[in-house]
Amino acid sequence: MNLSLIFQIITVMFLWAICFPFISWGIESAPHLTFATLRAVLSGLVLIVIALALRQPFPTNWHDWKNIAVVGIGATSLGFFGMFHAAEFVSPGIATVISNAQPLLAAILAAFVLREKLTRLGILGMLLGFGGIIFIALPGYLSGENASYGIGVAYIILAALGITFSNVWIKKIAGSVDALMAMGLQLLIGSIPLAIAASVFEEPTTVEWSAQFVLILGVLSIFGTSLVYWMWFCILEKTSLNRANSFSFFIPVFGLAMGAVLFGEYISVLQWLGIVLTISGVSMTFLLGSDQKQPIT
Repeated sequence: MNLSLIFQIITVMFLWAICFPFISWGIESAPHLTFATLRAVLSGLVLIVIALALRQPFPTNWHDWKNIAVVGIGATSLGFFGMFHAAEFVSPGIATVISNAQPLLAAILAAFVLREKLTRLGILGMLLGFGGIIFIALPGYLSGENASYGIGVAYIILAALGITFSNVWIKKIAGSVDALMAMGLQLLIGSIPLAIAASVFEEPTTVEWSAQFVLILGVLSIFGTSLVYWMWFCILEKTSLNRANSFSFFIPVFGLAMGAVLFGEYISVLQWLGIVLTISGVSMTFLLGSDQKQPIT
């Protein structure tokens, strides 16, 4: 894994880290599912328009369309549904712990679907990284800032499972279809269940179309979704899912850093320890821990 690829992966993780604050700000102006649908549709259309402008082809066989649909249901339908609802109930610390179990879940699934196996050092690195996440989130959990979080936990688990399956299936189709077209299509396909649920359970017309909400939607859709998914697809064309996914543990580290720099939040000793464990775990996983084989297609 060269430095350029590492920089791309870290950029993706940073962009993912800024999504949760934007979701939290945006749901003040729009119903959850409606907001999620708008994000999916806008980001999907951006990618499709760019793909068409570059004359990239649509997928030509049923197998690719099926895999793209699986990605859409996992990453967009379930992932967005869980993330947008959890933003109302779950503190960032608890959400971080649960959602960052995703690399561990994906490693298990990748061993069966993609034939990517972690070495013992790789497994240790994953567990070390997850342990770091627990230390990062522990102070917020112990403070009791969010006493009732059971519903939010369920939403985060749902999102983590959806993202787990989608990441494995993105790796399956990486290299066989155009990245822009595949990610644009999965976002549009995944937006359909969200739109149906929004029309049934919400009032989409109650969106407050202020300049602030438009800016939040634009940043979240273009930078936090369109750019991120295109980069992630391209990354998985070049390296194993387990190695790339191990960098997901950096997301809460970026969250802490942004909180300290932008909002003057205090980083405790436990959180510093968590940062050290996280960086150590990621380093151990991507340097020593992956035995990549060809995926089953």
